[in-house]
Amino acid sequence: MTLAPSFDPIAEAIHDAEGIPEPFAEAFKAPDDEKKPRELVIICYSGDLEKTWASLILASTAAASGVPTKMFLTFWGLQTFVKDEVRITGTNWMQKMLSMMQRPGISHRKLSKMNFMGMGPWMMGTLAKQYGVAKPKELLEAAMALGVELMPCQMTMDMFGLKREDMIDGMGEPVGAATVIELLANGAAPLFI
Repeated sequence: MTLAPSFDPIAEAIHDAEGIPEPFAEAFKAPDDEKKPRELVIICYSGDLEKTWASLILASTAAASGVPTKMFLTFWGLQTFVKDEVRITGTNWMQKMLSMMQRPGISHRKLSKMNFMGMGPWMMGTLAKQYGVAKPKELLEAAMALGVELMPCQMTMDMFGLKREDMIDGMGEPVGAATVIELLANGAAPLFI
């Protein structure tokens, strides 16, 4: 006895059986013709130059590939997205001291290792130019042009005394951790950088 090529024993068994729970039947259903691309959420919690660079490379590449991409900016990662010309942020002395120790802005990032009082970032910039690698500021512009959504963390803004006017243009509305958890719970792929 030969089976017809269109015969699917699993689908046929599910169809013929009575009382099969719905989740089990759904698990064996044929995939939908139109598949929605899985969303990517990059959680930026470090303001180090090399991590900022990697985050923006991944975000712009994902967006250019058609992947809906969001960046959740929290803790030191949010400091990267303060306008370069803003020097001191915050309202109390502790917030101001933090911004003095870790100058905000994408052009003021330090390396986590081998910073050498600014020589490390300068060397990285020189090498990037020599080898045609886009710098973080250029990658940020590309990512935003490609539709990457920047989501600043409301808690971090409050803790560091950051205001909307301190942040770069094009930022989304501030959100909390619950928004990120909801995105992840609905299938978004997370990257922690």
